[in-house]
Amino acid sequence: MGLNFRKSISLGKGLKLNLSKSGPSISFGKSGFRQSVNLKGQTRTSVGIPGTGVYYTKTSNVKNIAGILTGKKDDKKTTSSNKKTAAGGSKKDEAAIAAKAQAKQEAEAAKAAELEQAKQTVAEYEELVSYIKSVHKASDGKVDWEKVKAGNVPADMTGLVNFADRVLGGDTSSYLEVIGAFNPFEDLTEFGSNFLVGTDDPDILEVEFQVKSDEVVPTVGYSLTSTGKLSEKELGKAAYYDLVQDYVASTVLRVARDSFALLPIKTVLIHACDTVVNTATGHEEEMTLLSAKINREQLESINFELVDPSDCLDLFECNCNFKKTSGYTPVDRILP
Repeated sequence: MGLNFRKSISLGKGLKLNLSKSGPSISFGKSGFRQSVNLKGQTRTSVGIPGTGVYYTKTSNVKNIAGILTGKKDDKKTTSSNKKTAAGGSKKDEAAIAAKAQAKQEAEAAKAAELEQAKQTVAEYEELVSYIKSVHKASDGKVDWEKVKAGNVPADMTGLVNFADRVLGGDTSSYLEVIGAFNPFEDLTEFGSNFLVGTDDPDILEVEFQVKSDEVVPTVGYSLTSTGKLSEKELGKAAYYDLVQDYVASTVLRVARDSFALLPIKTVLIHACDTVVNTATGHEEEMTLLSAKINREQLESINFELVDPSDCLDLFECNCNFKKTSGYTPVDRILP
């Protein structure tokens, strides 16, 4: 067996210095209850009943005891746990921030898309309004029948050569044949319908068409609010009928321009018709809303880029009964 040694030196009042192979220690107390502390900070408590040989021994560490008393026990574990909690919380916070940022980004994208759609709707509305007020600005190119007769025409107009002699000779039936073959009012069908053309005078052409204002002129206006929202508002009577007036007048001027461009006539009579309620009978009837007599010389002196179509018709003989709050009412046609 190993060699052990132990020696106790009394220091008085129950205090002893113990020397052993494991190192020195100090013990204190009285019989039945003693405590000792060694250089490693370990404490040993012995409790027993004198003379019986029964005792209880407990070993502790001074550092742990001190930690309990000061509240610093398991600092490392606590710190580690806090770090883990902080790390877990940090990850959750980062995920929440990322989700919030994404939601904000999606909301901004949706708002931008809504604004673009609103802008497009307003632009389309403004383009339509501008378009129906500007029908008169475009026109077919003028046909020089003397050049046609000489064969000096583009390839797409060679078909006119067969009509040249008759047209220049004032054959009114050839006028109708030319109109039937080349359909000068085809591009106006979106603004009017049922174009009827007639003449028995080589200097005059008579044209009748239905305006279809209820299909062309919008009844609702669109605009953007100060916050970029789309505002949809029904047009007031005055605003609506003002558009109708410009639309009808612009189309009449366009028909006159195309008529003079195609045929060597001096005057064109144009009757704009529509289906309206006859207040005398209470039934819908096709009635003449505007009848105008337009001569070539005066029309060709007009600057169509700057003219107001409704004001322009005041330059010509024109039967028209228009009120800003009720629109057109039927009128008599001007006779050739």
